[in-house]
Amino acid sequence: MSNLLNSLTTELRRGTLTLAVLSQLRTPQYGYSLVQLLEESGITIEQSTLYPLLRRLEKQNLVSSSWDTSESRPRKYYVLSEYGLEIFLQLKREWLKTSKELHGLLKGEEDDESN
Repeated sequence: MSNLLNSLTTELRRGTLTLAVLSQLRTPQYGYSLVQLLEESGITIEQSTLYPLLRRLEKQNLVSSSWDTSESRPRKYYVLSEYGLEIFLQLKREWLKTSKELHGLLKGEEDDESN
């Protein structure tokens, strides 16, 4: 894959990763469980990408975190805040609308490619 294509693909995925992460935080998740949930859906996210994203979402008051020290290894759990749920639902609506529009545009492109 060319550097340009890599760069554009990364740019394209960046926003979708935020939406994907928010979608899984209706119930509390810790980092590794979040990685697993996303991978089960076919979305790969590196921990080096996930943790900065979670910190940013927390700074934006979209998620809150708390430590669970009841296990032998303490884990930091993240969950959507009330504000985060509101924003997630709006983003989801926007994503569905945009992807429907894009699908319409790209569907026409598929017809051109088969000729």
